[in-house]
Amino acid sequence: MLKDNLPWIIAGLVVLVLVVGGLVLGRVAPDTTATLRRRRPRPPRDHFRTGDDGPPAPVKRAGIIINPTKFADLPGVRARITNTCLVNGWGEPLFYETTIDDPGRGQALQAVSDGADVICSLGGDGTVRNVASALVGTETPLGILPAGTGNLLARNLDLPVALEAAVAVALTGRNRRIDVGEIVVGAAPMDDAPDESGAPEMHYFVVMAGVGMDAQIMAGTNENLKAKVGWPAYMVSGLKHLVSPEFRVSVKVDDDMEFRRRARMVVIGNCGRLLGGLVLMPSARVDDGQLDTVIASPKGVVGWVPVATRVATRRRKGHPTLDHKVCKEIRVRTDRPLPLQIDGDVVGEATEVTANVRPGSLTVRVSL
Repeated sequence: MLKDNLPWIIAGLVVLVLVVGGLVLGRVAPDTTATLRRRRPRPPRDHFRTGDDGPPAPVKRAGIIINPTKFADLPGVRARITNTCLVNGWGEPLFYETTIDDPGRGQALQAVSDGADVICSLGGDGTVRNVASALVGTETPLGILPAGTGNLLARNLDLPVALEAAVAVALTGRNRRIDVGEIVVGAAPMDDAPDESGAPEMHYFVVMAGVGMDAQIMAGTNENLKAKVGWPAYMVSGLKHLVSPEFRVSVKVDDDMEFRRRARMVVIGNCGRLLGGLVLMPSARVDDGQLDTVIASPKGVVGWVPVATRVATRRRKGHPTLDHKVCKEIRVRTDRPLPLQIDGDVVGEATEVTANVRPGSLTVRVSL
């Protein structure tokens, strides 16, 4: 029996790894722009330029928030960005580097305070999320400069992945308002120490958040192996968690009655496109004012085959192992603490999360 099902099991594993890996590849892959043609930086221009009439107008400047772990040649990357800014008539950019303690939010706030006209994130989706969290509800535009092969928000917005092209879009593109997901973590503390205040934690997400197997894979990946081989380390972790225990989940969607079931993974998305042409949530749009949720409930290894098939064919109805909900608010409660990932970053464990959509609350620079 196992021998007869082996081809289907392998096919299911391949698609499953692509689905889960799509959430994390942008955080571990090497810089894909390193081999692009480099231009010699032009000499710095004056901070002011003369307009046709009236007093000199200040030159616009971009604030670039860089995740330095993504690049082997950081000075070279800075030089290329500076050159592109000067070529497009902007002043020299302001550079800020993320740290472990502050992965982007504080630097974005500082860039706004320093007078930057556009705030650009240069990193994976985790960097985008942290930079965006400082700009939600403001008119300051976010420019997305992808680093790696994931960059799911950039792909859902059809943004270029080449560095110079992405910088040009951030400087000269049009503004587009997109939705942001707001997730409130309930009962379980988010770290080893007890939460003395008892107050829930709130996070923003621009791509996807999830509890269960996808977060367990990210949390269980060996860091040493990841440093050596990159994203295949997630495949090793994925195989270990493929038959991880089910959990019981209670789900309340908008004003509907709460329902219960067993599940292995619950993913809440603001957009639905993954790597390799896979679409986890076919109806998800970044500006539709809604969130999409997928609840996966396969039984055993073979049970992942219909799940993987429906992801590959974009079918969501007709099989109980993959349930798709569209809503403005969703509350998920689990029977035990489970890892929670937000845009690919595991932020801790939770037994209850509530996600809401904030329609049109973030301005992003996109192609004309």
